[in-house]
Amino acid sequence: MPLNSPRNQVIALAGLTQAIHQVKRIATTGMAEQTPLETSIASILKIDAENVEDIYGGLSGISSGLNQLQRQLTGAEPPDSDQGRYAATLIFLEKQLSNNTPMLSEIRTGIELAQTQADELGVTHARVLTDLGDLYHNTVSTLKPRIMVNGEQNHLANIENIHKIRSLLLAGIRSALLWRQCGGRRWKFLLCRGKIQNEVGVLLNELREKQ
Repeated sequence: MPLNSPRNQVIALAGLTQAIHQVKRIATTGMAEQTPLETSIASILKIDAENVEDIYGGLSGISSGLNQLQRQLTGAEPPDSDQGRYAATLIFLEKQLSNNTPMLSEIRTGIELAQTQADELGVTHARVLTDLGDLYHNTVSTLKPRIMVNGEQNHLANIENIHKIRSLLLAGIRSALLWRQCGGRRWKFLLCRGKIQNEVGVLLNELREKQ
């Protein structure tokens, strides 16, 4: 399958949706869902992959993102202005980042170091999340506009939550990059919502058939 395809675009979009949904959960409840968190963090570390699905460990890795995306597209739940803002800003920041060769190089080096830590300690070990969080803070966070995460102050002030949120935002950047590489464009999301919704349904049906 060619990289530029509606299927791959939706997979990347689900990866982005999943990452920012976990950001919102941590900011408002102090808790992330373990499997979606692991998938999002692992996607940062998967620099080289055979295909788009492999970046997320298969479709099952983004089942949460696909379901969340479907609920948003069908209106099954009210629009979330925070998550919409996070997604739009990450897509905008990724476009800036794509033209910043020194920063891209710095991020790649940081990810390679985090890969070594993850191999030894595990993908969501505190050391890995700290390194990835610091990497986001020292690179993407210096671009404008900065993402201001809304939530409960006691959760946002927790240092472990800070590292998780920053790591998830970096995962969101990874998915935004992948979405663009697969042919995703903002106008497509605005004008082709029906096609995106249909593709989400196809992928969710595939997941159900495998269960």
